[in-house]
Amino acid sequence: MNYKDYYKILGVAKNATEAEIKKAYRKLANKYHPDKNKNNKESEEKFKEINEAYEVLKDKEKRSKYDRLGSQYNRYRQGGGDPNGFDWSQWYSQQNRGGSSYGGSQDFGDMFSGGSGGLSDFFEKIFGGGFGGKQRRHAATQKGQDIQANYEISLEEAFHGGKQTFEINHNKIQINLKPGIQDKQKLKLSGKGYPSPNGGPNGDLILVIKIKEHPVFKLKGHNLHMEKFIDLYDAVLGGSITIQTLSGKAKINIPAGTNCGKILKLKGQGMPHYDKPTLRGDLFVKFMINIPQKLSPQEKDLFEQLRKLKKSS
Repeated sequence: MNYKDYYKILGVAKNATEAEIKKAYRKLANKYHPDKNKNNKESEEKFKEINEAYEVLKDKEKRSKYDRLGSQYNRYRQGGGDPNGFDWSQWYSQQNRGGSSYGGSQDFGDMFSGGSGGLSDFFEKIFGGGFGGKQRRHAATQKGQDIQANYEISLEEAFHGGKQTFEINHNKIQINLKPGIQDKQKLKLSGKGYPSPNGGPNGDLILVIKIKEHPVFKLKGHNLHMEKFIDLYDAVLGGSITIQTLSGKAKINIPAGTNCGKILKLKGQGMPHYDKPTLRGDLFVKFMINIPQKLSPQEKDLFEQLRKLKKSS
């Protein structure tokens, strides 16, 4: 029986951390996954081998036993021992002798859906699954791990919705955003996560929406807030102005005697509701007043007259 170097298979050092082992596994599993290598027998075998290595190295008990076996096997080889003469019997799983200390065959079945003999003889003899023979037990397939990723969009994209294309794990994904999606809202894309370790369904992709800050509008729930500077004369005498909203231009009237900080509500000019796009929040416009900085002598004189009139009244 040939010794299998699981560390070499995953391309990690013998002192690799759990995180390093998991990262290496995910990268290789994604590369050799059968969905990307259809009808490629070599990739299928490589995928099984990667999963077998990961199933051992991710488990502290199995990894410890494997490391002890590896140390003894290497000492035997370095001492000039014939590989065919190594005594494997002391390493055989107790399950193969009627025990159940390692139960590997209960956790891992064929590493590839539809494959035959997903576990090597080395794995089965050392960790369980049928001593030296053809016996295979099939475990229930496991779903791949989910991926959670942030996805940043503009406020305009959140308002209007539409198609978005991005790349995750070297895969291009297209989604159709509904109008009114909210900041920190989560979207689940089934089957777009990490591949299964043993031929089961892929995990899911969880997208967390992040809406970029806007230079004009502030988003609060379904409502929008903005500041608008107006002339002193319009604030005193009243008037009308046109503002740009996310859905187009809107004309608003300024009441005479408008104070700085006064807020005007434009009903139905806010964000669409995600599940009811015909229903919209409101737009709140906060008026700020531009004070004239450079006055002509005539203007200054007029303001002085106004001040005198105000005092006399």
